[in-house]
Amino acid sequence: MSEDDNNMEEYPTEIHDYLAAFEKSLGSVDEMLKTMMSVSRSELMQLDPLEQAKLDLVLVYTLNSMFWVYLATQGINPKEHPVKQELERIRTYMNKVKEITDKKKAAKLDKGAASRFLRNAFWEPNAENEHTSKTAKGKKRQ
Repeated sequence: MSEDDNNMEEYPTEIHDYLAAFEKSLGSVDEMLKTMMSVSRSELMQLDPLEQAKLDLVLVYTLNSMFWVYLATQGINPKEHPVKQELERIRTYMNKVKEITDKKKAAKLDKGAASRFLRNAFWEPNAENEHTSKTAKGKKRQ
């Protein structure tokens, strides 16, 4: 009997797809960590502060998430462990960084254009302006 056949007997076939997906995900995480570890810290320090904060948050979130999985595999309920509060704290900081990033991307107000828009929107013709505008219109038609 081969090793694969032996492993198939150890768990129900219904969860085979889930385990295969989990194994694939672990491989992806392993590759990502190898890539991150191959970059020197001095290279990472050259990032602008916002990008560096994003990177640090992703790394610490990944580490804590992996610890969450480890606790679950050891039969410990991670929802009752301090790692849950740590993940929530990291998510809070991730949301703050996202807000900062969104503010940078937000459209800036052009005060000059806004004042011209308002001035023209609230413009009220008076007798002198009406005469001038009719004269100007008459000249344009000719």
